[in-house]
Amino acid sequence: MASHFDYSESRRHFMKLMARVGAGFAFSGTLGTFSNSAFAATGKSIEAGIAYPISTGFDPLTSSGASSLAANLHIFEGLVDLHPATRQPYLALAAKEPEQKDEVTYHITLREGATFHDGKPVTTEDVVYSFERVLDPAKASLFAQFIPFITSVKALDDNVVEFKLKYPFALFKERLTIVKIVPKHIVEAGQSAFDAKPIGSGPYKFVSATKDDRIVFEANTAYNGIYPAKVDKMTWFLLSDDAARVTAQESGRVQAIESVPYLDAERLKRKGKVESVQSFGLLFLMFNCEKAPFDNPKVRQALHYGLDTQKLIDIVFLGNAKAASSYVQDTHPDYVKAASQYDFDKAKAEALLAEAGITSLTFELLATDHAWVKECAPLILESWNALKGVKVSLKHLQSGALYGAHVDKGAFEVVIAPGDPSVFGNDLDLLLSWWYRGDVWPKRRFRWANTPEYAEVQKLLDEAVRAKTPLDAKAAWEKAINIIAQQVPLYPIVHRKLPTAWSDKSLTGFQPLPTTGLSFLGVERK
Repeated sequence: MASHFDYSESRRHFMKLMARVGAGFAFSGTLGTFSNSAFAATGKSIEAGIAYPISTGFDPLTSSGASSLAANLHIFEGLVDLHPATRQPYLALAAKEPEQKDEVTYHITLREGATFHDGKPVTTEDVVYSFERVLDPAKASLFAQFIPFITSVKALDDNVVEFKLKYPFALFKERLTIVKIVPKHIVEAGQSAFDAKPIGSGPYKFVSATKDDRIVFEANTAYNGIYPAKVDKMTWFLLSDDAARVTAQESGRVQAIESVPYLDAERLKRKGKVESVQSFGLLFLMFNCEKAPFDNPKVRQALHYGLDTQKLIDIVFLGNAKAASSYVQDTHPDYVKAASQYDFDKAKAEALLAEAGITSLTFELLATDHAWVKECAPLILESWNALKGVKVSLKHLQSGALYGAHVDKGAFEVVIAPGDPSVFGNDLDLLLSWWYRGDVWPKRRFRWANTPEYAEVQKLLDEAVRAKTPLDAKAAWEKAINIIAQQVPLYPIVHRKLPTAWSDKSLTGFQPLPTTGLSFLGVERK
């Protein structure tokens, strides 16, 4: 998965930009600040193997490709950031916790002495500019959908920024992680140049990126936040070929690789550490809910019951996945087991089809062409074609073609595809809103927006984010999840585990991530 959503537009813009700038184009805790001496030159470097090519630029306004997003964790800071491994929010450019002045007003004080990579100070004007840029409808930023509750952002003085909200929003602090603070003077001088050579305030500076080859970083010695660079230089080799990535790790050319092929995990354990971390990342089953007979939830449920998910987990994932028991994985802090469970039950699947009046069901399954999805698809077909009266054929398509030529035009019946919006944030509202709010998915894609159940889910999602207590929020989310699990317009089949390999003889402080990418925040080279 080179990205986490349909990014064909963004990619087209990026490729034009690449042509203009040439091969020099290119990846770069808790309360407290450090003096500029927090970084000590070590003469050491870190090398890593990244599984995805550069597919978008690096400007946080539009950056959405897996490798660019991972790089930006090291190059940029938000006021608050999510720790890539623990997924817990920590203060980054904010010097202290947001101060709530009333139900819809917050003040945030900036970290003293924070500077951008060009040496200029991070100002409250930069913060205002960064948020207004994302919120500007003309900029069409993907990230605007995550902060619709913000009315205005204003600099009160050189140190404090005021946020006004449209309505009380319980997850205000968590959602601040969405917007990375950029230098106004650099972006206004040329957005395309900034997209190609980003300048942030994070612990690592961007040096260069070469398409299909590498991204190079160096330490930002002026950084005074809580995760200073521990090495002088980092090089991320772009190794989308599985065998090349494994070879690089085995030979010691790199100290860590992401996306370890399941078949190679045991072998790599002889050389170092391999850990498979449970992620939200899922394989979902999506229906065209306006097209008979898939407008009947019993038919949708039947295909979930008729799927031998454990066989997928054993054969394709070699145990590196869990059958979905809810919309989110069971390690998520707000996990609640859904009232509807789809354990493999051929008899129940056939009974539901009979109840729906279906004696013969013939359709084409559309699937993306990701390698592991291609391995899942034949097993899914085998399960369904074993059901009485069911006959399914299969077509694999690249993501852009699947959505652009089929799904967005309503020219489909059933789809399997991967997705992982948790790269953008981990709160339950964000994860649910990604697929079940707005026009893109429920209206244009799985076409469920005209149902009373959809309307009820919107009401419950609103209730949750405006709830007075976490318990009230959790109760509303649980009801929403139960409706989604019962209706299954789009619903996970499995949540994947993500295997990462690293050399514990070479690295100290390294943690594997529950999302795509690698993090070297606070990581040292022995």
